[in-house]
Amino acid sequence: VGNVSNTGGPEGSSCFVQSLRPCMVAAQQSAWLQHALVLGWCFASVSALFKGTQRVGILHSLTGPLAVSEKGVVNALQLAIDEINNSTGLLGYRIESIVEDGDSDPEIFRQKAENLTGIDASTNTRATNAVFGCWSSASRKEVMKVVEKNDHMLFYPVQYEGQECSRNVFYTGATPNQQLEPAVTWLLRHKGKKFFLIGSKYVFPSTANAIIRSQTDALGGTVVGEEYLELGEMNETVIRETIALIRQALPTGGVIFNMINGETSAPFFKVAFEEGLRASEYPIMSVSISEIEVKHIGAQYLQGHYAAWNYFMRTSKYKPMCGSSFNPEKSATFVEAYRRVYGQDALVNDPMESAYIGVKLWAQAVELIGSFDIAEVRQALIGQAYSAPEGDVVMNENHHLPGDF
Repeated sequence: VGNVSNTGGPEGSSCFVQSLRPCMVAAQQSAWLQHALVLGWCFASVSALFKGTQRVGILHSLTGPLAVSEKGVVNALQLAIDEINNSTGLLGYRIESIVEDGDSDPEIFRQKAENLTGIDASTNTRATNAVFGCWSSASRKEVMKVVEKNDHMLFYPVQYEGQECSRNVFYTGATPNQQLEPAVTWLLRHKGKKFFLIGSKYVFPSTANAIIRSQTDALGGTVVGEEYLELGEMNETVIRETIALIRQALPTGGVIFNMINGETSAPFFKVAFEEGLRASEYPIMSVSISEIEVKHIGAQYLQGHYAAWNYFMRTSKYKPMCGSSFNPEKSATFVEAYRRVYGQDALVNDPMESAYIGVKLWAQAVELIGSFDIAEVRQALIGQAYSAPEGDVVMNENHHLPGDF
């Protein structure tokens, strides 16, 4: 459980795009030509190191209400791919990423998944060797239909509602027993017995809330209310009405369990603060608010509230007292590598780290069997172990990773 303090945190950074601006001074044209020839020779030399190119797909929302959370995941995936290429490549090949925008829309995710998992007519080969992507469960379920139909492979990096197992999907995020259930147990022990459940209107929050209802009933708690906001809801009047329902159901205070996703989180916490919901009486536990969203929302609105993840960005010598294999030095190395590319104030979070793990496990499986064959790689992934920023992980037979809360 992570508690948000009002320190504000470092300012985040978007991906830096560097461009080489041509010099327009005639006297320098000759020098530029010499540099261009040298650079061209260098690039040709680097290309000569590889047998060719093997492609993977990245399918995340770069636009729409979920882009605020998904853009960083794309960066982390690209970091892992760049690390492979900057080493020796994979089986002598350079890995090329094909990035598609799901636009926060499950139907668009499905369409883009068809492009990434079908046959490339120009080469009569698979368009990609693996797909890394999706955020919402709604998008994952649409993409899963496609990867199963095309007998392909998806790596899904986000916590989800569980109750799913596909031979074509590898899940590197948390399941309810690794995030939701420990969070509920902690809240019942430390923060109160009365819960109000709030979330975005799609698969994960509604299914997860059914799990939470069952758990609170079994452990002596009570769910006094349950409400959902449309994904991408930004109307503060609508949100204020929801806050009024929370106050009505919890007139003397209680726990708010929050599963709002995407850009709606910012107006929700802002309105909750304006309406006087303070952590001392109305502690909010979030399972989709990470370092990235804290910067987007504003730490002043989150002071004293809580978040539950398997990984938080840690660059100090701090180690959780949970008996895990977490190594702060490995976490710091991951953060430093990301910041070298995306800026010294850039933030990382759990889904980004989980996405990064997926690329590393896939690469290990390819190396193990000496092939990019999708069916063979899927089989080789079982039992793959990796010393990750969050600690040691291993891909289980059920295509999930064990994880510490």
